[in-house]
Amino acid sequence: MSDAQRFDLLVRSGICVTDGTMAEADVGILNGRITAIGHLPNASAAKEIDATGLHVLPGVIDSQVHFREPGLEHKEDLGTGTAGAALGGVTAICEMPNTKPSTTTAEDLAEKVRRGREKAWTDFAFFMGASAENADQLDTLERLPGCSGVKIFMGSSTGNLLVHEDSVLEEVLRCGSRRVAIHAEDEMRLRERRPMVEQEGARVQDHPHWRDHLTALQATQRILKLARKTQRLIHVLHITTGEEMQILAQHKDVATVEVTPQHLTLHAPDCYDRLGSFAQMNPPIRDKSHQEALWRAVRDGTVTVIGSDHAPHTRDEKARPYPKSPSGMPGVQTTVPLMLNHVNQGRLSLQRLVELLCHAPARIYGMVGKGWLSPGFDADLTLVDMGAKRTIQHNQMASRCGWTPFDGMEVHGWPTATIIRGHVVMQDDELIGKPMGEPLRFVAPESESA
Repeated sequence: MSDAQRFDLLVRSGICVTDGTMAEADVGILNGRITAIGHLPNASAAKEIDATGLHVLPGVIDSQVHFREPGLEHKEDLGTGTAGAALGGVTAICEMPNTKPSTTTAEDLAEKVRRGREKAWTDFAFFMGASAENADQLDTLERLPGCSGVKIFMGSSTGNLLVHEDSVLEEVLRCGSRRVAIHAEDEMRLRERRPMVEQEGARVQDHPHWRDHLTALQATQRILKLARKTQRLIHVLHITTGEEMQILAQHKDVATVEVTPQHLTLHAPDCYDRLGSFAQMNPPIRDKSHQEALWRAVRDGTVTVIGSDHAPHTRDEKARPYPKSPSGMPGVQTTVPLMLNHVNQGRLSLQRLVELLCHAPARIYGMVGKGWLSPGFDADLTLVDMGAKRTIQHNQMASRCGWTPFDGMEVHGWPTATIIRGHVVMQDDELIGKPMGEPLRFVAPESESA
């Protein structure tokens, strides 16, 4: 390739993170794809970005968000949610099915895709919610355009999707071939223990005791057994306990594992004492011993993916007396700053973070053209300043809920530009242009290696 080639966009002199290596290079982008990475002194472009001193990452993918549209737009919609994603350095999202109506039919999915094309600042896909009613159709539904896969809620959380009987879980797992995302909390144990938070004087500090480590562990053990029985690959979301990590480390051939930035950053009882119900989520934030176990699993490779589990509610809703306060917190805009801060604090390497936020989500869900900073891939780039010191604040949040549990936290490391298919959609904390998101595309092989 000649250095004299002309590109649509040149990202100059950034420290490019490619396949575990870091080196200064230029990135040439043409027709929405990366076409050259290297020293390109004679190349020209319609637009250039000087990335001197910045790290150039593959576009960050958030594979677990709840954007509340349709039906709950007073909390969030696809426009405000993806605006927050773009401002946070995220180039693609996978959105969960617990909207109103729940996403359980081809018509529901098509309507979300239509809305995404109108409103989304980032590329997008949507999960199909598993239910007893659609279990025998999921092999067809999971392959529809814009579908990122099937999601199972084993325990009741936000919304009305619930599949907790082993017979229905097995039917869901037998119908289809793509990796299935799992919310693993044991519904019967939740029901048995619910009275402990309905009695007078219950406090949000009781949340991780009601939804205790056994509630999570028992569900994870059950779904692993069923995954082996049906030979179906699963992705277990927002793992919170050390016991689960020990078991999941022995089942890497069938299960991939997600953790969230908030479980890696906040801990009980401190978060509940400081934030009250604004720290409430499912599964709960637990004590430091569990948090330390999560970090060990990040370091030893048990953890596959980091996802935000962005789940906004209004301040008034969150301020209701516990347990009437809803579970969930926003996070899509703060994932990259929080995790860069952890990199700067020595908890993981930047290369490992790129694996967790870019390579792995694209690989395990079979995203086409996403996840790598490499010629031929979509020109999705996240530029970050590892030396920037910033304070996260409520008023920075694009989310309609207008708050973050990390308000007032100083972080070391910040996203400075978001590029999607060669379009600069965010630079220096400002959105540029207009929403231009497109549905993600997927390959769906009958089998894959975990």
